[in-house]
Amino acid sequence: MTFFKSFLASCLGIFVSFILLMLVFFIFLVSSSSQPLPDVKENSVLTIEMSGNLPARILPSPFETYFDPAAANKLSLVTLKENLAKAAADDRIKGVWIKANLMSAPWANLEQAYDHLKEYKESGKFLYFSTDDIGMNEQSYYLATVADSVFSPPYTNFEFDGFISQFTFYTDMLDKIGVEPEIFRVGKYKSAVEPFLETSASPESRQQISEILNAATSTFSEAVAAKTGSSVEEITKLLNSAPVNRLETAHEFGLIDDLLFENEVENLIKERVGLTIDDDLNRISFKNYGQIPAASAGVDSPSTFDRIAVIYADGAIMPDLGTDNPLGSSGTITAENIQKQVNEALNSSSVKAIVVHINSPGGSATTSDLIWNTLKTASEKKPVVASMGGVAASGGYYMAMGADTIVANANTITGSIGIFNLLFNVKELTEDKIGLDFEIVKTHQYADLLDLTTPFTPTEGRIIQQNVENGYEVFLNRVAEAREMTRDEVHELAQGRVWTGSAAQEVGLVDEIGSIDDAIAIAAEMAGMEEYRIENYPKQKGLFEVLMSGTEAKVYSYLNSWFPFTSHEEVKNLRMLMNQPAGQNWMILPTEISIR
Repeated sequence: MTFFKSFLASCLGIFVSFILLMLVFFIFLVSSSSQPLPDVKENSVLTIEMSGNLPARILPSPFETYFDPAAANKLSLVTLKENLAKAAADDRIKGVWIKANLMSAPWANLEQAYDHLKEYKESGKFLYFSTDDIGMNEQSYYLATVADSVFSPPYTNFEFDGFISQFTFYTDMLDKIGVEPEIFRVGKYKSAVEPFLETSASPESRQQISEILNAATSTFSEAVAAKTGSSVEEITKLLNSAPVNRLETAHEFGLIDDLLFENEVENLIKERVGLTIDDDLNRISFKNYGQIPAASAGVDSPSTFDRIAVIYADGAIMPDLGTDNPLGSSGTITAENIQKQVNEALNSSSVKAIVVHINSPGGSATTSDLIWNTLKTASEKKPVVASMGGVAASGGYYMAMGADTIVANANTITGSIGIFNLLFNVKELTEDKIGLDFEIVKTHQYADLLDLTTPFTPTEGRIIQQNVENGYEVFLNRVAEAREMTRDEVHELAQGRVWTGSAAQEVGLVDEIGSIDDAIAIAAEMAGMEEYRIENYPKQKGLFEVLMSGTEAKVYSYLNSWFPFTSHEEVKNLRMLMNQPAGQNWMILPTEISIR
């Protein structure tokens, strides 16, 4: 048996080495063959495909960049701003044609994209929106309201019926399989644990979700009213009307400018740029145009070497358990990763200020505290500004307390100053359902405090509850110090309550309402900079660095990420909570607040 094990291990090692050598050889061939930049012809139109999510930034894996030089130019808020700025200045680009259908981006991200499109419009060049057989929803149409004209095929879908946010509850499922959640929390608004306790939402939970929905509705309705010249009341009436023949109604109401097929829209654009119908329209795709240097498009770059470091922190806040995906983003925020990015920025003499863009529902309380300390310490050396994205709640808000200034979008989901501990008693599942019996031998009274096969005694429950309350007090004091409030003033705003960015500013939890560009401008002012360049973190990893750093745990993580069920945010958060070490205190929103 030992011989066979050694033989198989040797065969596996040879196979893996062979694959790695083949990869290195192939990559060498690909990288050694230089590819010319895309050709931007005169009288061109920049075409952009918009669908699904619109993240703040995309960091492709090293494999993607080697095989596809344009992989780094996938649609994100960063690349959208860059390409639109180039298109506005580039004499070869006559206009932008956006083809959009269903979008699912957070409203804070949509607000920022809306501003980028408005800035491009100041160039005087045209901006057209059209859709396809899928049709547009409210999110995509919100962006379309900036356009000169919006087109749709005569027969397709057009979603214009308001917004919903759906709650998911696991209580009945856990009852059926014999698992009892043991939950300890602080704050009447800490509704994050409701999915494990209830089968319907509490009044407090409904209240805060309604406020978030109403804020998104207001942003949307005002944009539609501005395009159509109608009042917000008229838009509300249309949203409440029965969605029968919605596309025809939208056309009659002025939401859609004309019902045209794609070839007819193309002919219209040809006429706009001075071509005949028989002429070919010169198009350049978003990804290809992203490879065009800004200077060759006519965009002046600052001559200074001074930099503002923009650190993108995206995902749940988790302890580093050594399971990062080696080929790309891990999808989590760890104290080690933030420390690495901050140190790199602090050690760079050209970096004069730091902006941390936070898009996180929170996570581990202890990890959040480590990140808070990292940012707080950094702020003593260089200005640090927190820029909140789609969501910066619980631990995401906690880490922002280390910054000098906090900037949020009007529709950022933030606050949720609260804490809980989620444990599971699996006694019924293991003993009654599947027939496993356990016996514990321990050395001290509380050695089995976190054992999941027995329910908590009243004394044990009080211990964990006290630990949760202690963590809540730490959270309150961190916020009180940063926001110059008393502990009791913060407590009135806390208790797990979720706020929109605008509401958070009104009660003093946020300093400014604005985008990441506004946060960068504030950081520049704090550092006394008039000219500066942006340096984004984390930086792209090299493929050789990745190949040399792979471990068994990292390979497992990468393969695990291929399974489709891991992509749903609620499932990912639930799996994350159940897979982490028992006893962690959490500052997180396990139920995704998704507006659609």
